[in-house]
Amino acid sequence: MGIFDKIKGAIFGHKDPGPGNRPTIPAGMAGGPPAQQQPAPQAGQPVGQGTTQTQPAPAPVTQEVDVEQVLAQISRDRGNPDLNYKTSIVDLMKLLGIDSSLENRKELAQELGYTGERDGSAEMNIWLHKATMKQLAANGGRVPASFID
Repeated sequence: MGIFDKIKGAIFGHKDPGPGNRPTIPAGMAGGPPAQQQPAPQAGQPVGQGTTQTQPAPAPVTQEVDVEQVLAQISRDRGNPDLNYKTSIVDLMKLLGIDSSLENRKELAQELGYTGERDGSAEMNIWLHKATMKQLAANGGRVPASFID
């Protein structure tokens, strides 16, 4: 599992979104309502005439995660540590309980395609935070523009 996957997992898997924010599970899928039963073919009626033997696959369940809300909740759960997770990759990783060492940030830089020097500079760290937020958004996260700009 890569560093980005750990970040994504820590954010996307954090909490139940609560009533009204849960995805709707299609009929027939585990946890969803039962699938509608198709009528059995009538005696003497060839299969395929008037009956449907296959059902289309249900649409995948997608859920947008409010990244800002989840991070704020994690911060509250941890007693509001003095971390600037909104702009700092190091503080974001610390908040999520992920090792923020230079080695891990170098690995994250490689995963996300950073082409500059992997020396832990402010330039690299700022780029990493923005790229991480862009990737979270590309993977179903709702990320405020202030976290990316």
